[in-house]
Amino acid sequence: MGVVNPAAAEDLTRTELSPAQATAAAELLLDALKNRQGDVMHDALATPVQASVDVKTVQERLDQRMAIEATRVVSVIPGYNTTTIDAVVTTASGDEGMLMVLDEDGKLLAWKWTDQIKPIETTAVEFARDLAAGRWVAARSKMSLQLQEDLAPGDLERKWTKLSRTSGGFRKVKDAVIAHQGGEQQLVLVAVSFGKATTNLFVIFDERGRITNVDISRDFV
Repeated sequence: MGVVNPAAAEDLTRTELSPAQATAAAELLLDALKNRQGDVMHDALATPVQASVDVKTVQERLDQRMAIEATRVVSVIPGYNTTTIDAVVTTASGDEGMLMVLDEDGKLLAWKWTDQIKPIETTAVEFARDLAAGRWVAARSKMSLQLQEDLAPGDLERKWTKLSRTSGGFRKVKDAVIAHQGGEQQLVLVAVSFGKATTNLFVIFDERGRITNVDISRDFV
């Protein structure tokens, strides 16, 4: 598959999920979270995520959380194949930020509490920032040896530059969220803002936390 897939970027369009549909899907998820409805939450998960967890486990996690008093959607950001949702959950301790990534069907692909950072999330964000800043050597240092062998130094610059150009120019690296952790393949989605859209880079890690692939496709999920 190649490291970044900018060759297809010109053919990509924003997700067909409308902002209204994304908002409705996010509000359904937030309501299920607030009311601790494990079955509703499980049904709202994207198929690959749903296959990795059962309703009982979802319910147990919901029951362990502090009671939620209110929720609200702050922003809806359509991207390529995905939509990023920023939300706020209010508990007795105050407001807590939440980030959700929805697939084209409005199903929950990944999520995180914005104040909780994991090591591979940090690496994924740093990798994207290295690319945006043209720090090709630093970016390559985060890759597995196999990926570095498969990708010539100039290729990384060429692929990212083309992706940025065809997407309207790089704006900022926003945030990262773990879609799958543990095992031989771990997936982190990094929200990157370009001139034409905010898209999620799919950053694949091995079990040792080395980057083995990066793409803007959801084929890995």
